[in-house]
Amino acid sequence: MTRTKILITGASAGLGAGMAREFAAKGRDLALCARRLDALEALRAELIAAHPNITVAVRALNVDDHAAVPQVFGELRDELGGLDRVIVNAGLGKGARVGGGRADANIATATTNFVSALAQAEAALEIFRAQRAGHLVLVSSMSAVRGLPGKKAAYAASKAGLAALGAGLAVELAKSPIAVTTLLPGFIATDMVTQAGDAKLVAPLDKGVASMVRAIEKEQVRACVPAWPWRLFDLVLPRLPGSVIAKMG
Repeated sequence: MTRTKILITGASAGLGAGMAREFAAKGRDLALCARRLDALEALRAELIAAHPNITVAVRALNVDDHAAVPQVFGELRDELGGLDRVIVNAGLGKGARVGGGRADANIATATTNFVSALAQAEAALEIFRAQRAGHLVLVSSMSAVRGLPGKKAAYAASKAGLAALGAGLAVELAKSPIAVTTLLPGFIATDMVTQAGDAKLVAPLDKGVASMVRAIEKEQVRACVPAWPWRLFDLVLPRLPGSVIAKMG
């Protein structure tokens, strides 16, 4: 099934903006939201200049304002004349050692990455249930596969919660006209992750985004992206001894 009207949160930069460019090149109409409206407007101008036959609607949205999420999603649905796919992409990568005096950073990460993602899923599925069709995409992380120590603990836990939500919804909606995909990106060269790991494992942004879009278009239930080497990590990480995981903190 071709989804022609796609909403992406966290679309002002990084993976969100990259996916917007990929889908625009495929001729899809887009609803883009993020906190920085100026960045969204610049992206809209770029996309329409390159692809004049598409529609691009933008709205400022802080996904941590949970009451605003369904309102903005509804406005964007109305402007595009429906939504076929919602990509829950907005997220935070900051974190600190639990108990180290930076509870604010960990609570902010957990709130945006899970609670606010849940608010987005609620709004998207309310629209999809009403129109009896749609595709929900949750952008989790390879960090969800195994609890990580140190400053990555809260981030990994928040993404694991999101992955569990996606798995549960996929089972619930398996026989319905609503599809659910959970993406688990590895290291992709965005501002958030460039400094996060071994440079040899960081995929270029265009390659990483292309792999995400392929998985989304196939409507896979769960996808590690890019497939290499992250499918292997998906198998190996849960089996590694704690002494090895401790070095990842």
